[in-house]
Amino acid sequence: MTHYHAVIWIDHHEAHVVEFGLDGQSIEVIRPRKAIKHLHARSGSASGWRAVEDPAYFDDVASALEGVGEILITGPAGAKLAFFKRLQAKHAALAAKVIGVETVDHPTDGELVNFAKKYFHKAERMLPQID
Repeated sequence: MTHYHAVIWIDHHEAHVVEFGLDGQSIEVIRPRKAIKHLHARSGSASGWRAVEDPAYFDDVASALEGVGEILITGPAGAKLAFFKRLQAKHAALAAKVIGVETVDHPTDGELVNFAKKYFHKAERMLPQID
């Protein structure tokens, strides 16, 4: 079921895609095809190793957003920004629907929906009023 609004909570281990509207909501959890165990190098390591972003994972999340009208991207760290950059590079039509990118730690799905409803309400109030 496709709704007008969607909020994504994303990190490198999973993404919660919640679509909602007046007639209810739907929730989908998407995980990368290959799990990342260590994202950063160990303390004191000279190699500076950092896992690369998983474009297939980000594309799977983007596919779950087809048909929505407005998107809010949330998450605790850098994955939300990497996902938004992937949208801008490979899914421009979806990137144009993103109204915000916000840092949110680890909410429940209900807390995420409440946060998104308040965010979308504030964003709509900022739009120019048409007479």
